[in-house]
Amino acid sequence: MYRRLFILIEGVDDGGFFNRIIKPIFEEKYDYVGLWEHAQKSPKATRTFINNINAMSSDDLVADYVYAIDINAAPCVTYRKQEKQNKLRNIDNEKIIVAVREIESWYLAGLDDACSKKCRIPAFKTTDTITKEQFNNLIPKKFDSSRIDFLQEILKYFQVEIAKQKNKSFSYFLERHDCD
Repeated sequence: MYRRLFILIEGVDDGGFFNRIIKPIFEEKYDYVGLWEHAQKSPKATRTFINNINAMSSDDLVADYVYAIDINAAPCVTYRKQEKQNKLRNIDNEKIIVAVREIESWYLAGLDDACSKKCRIPAFKTTDTITKEQFNNLIPKKFDSSRIDFLQEILKYFQVEIAKQKNKSFSYFLERHDCD
């Protein structure tokens, strides 16, 4: 049985994280793991993509997807999922994974105290409440010209086990997909 997984991500920041951290984890369970950015796509294009994934499955192929989003200003995960279901209509609630607060909180979650020091940022016991704005304020001066370079620097030191301890939504994501 050939197994394919498509991870629908919001954008470039998510792409770096999912490509470097999440994709290798899922490649242990799937024959193919692909990333697809949905933030700049129309709801119709995203619905079509999801329909195509659902139509792929056959006797010798299983195709599945995960739809990753940030909670942003939504009051709770359930509300954020409902927003996406109302907009896309064909998305399975169980396939939606919400990063709390935002993907930047997942980046920071993987740093232990020593690695935080190497990156010249404060160490956090938990990153569940970190917003994009708070993250941006932590970026050291040497990375002023490139936020992407700073994100990549963090990923050099990222530790999955540490991240599971520091961020509930990251831990839930891995547990939900039997990757803990």
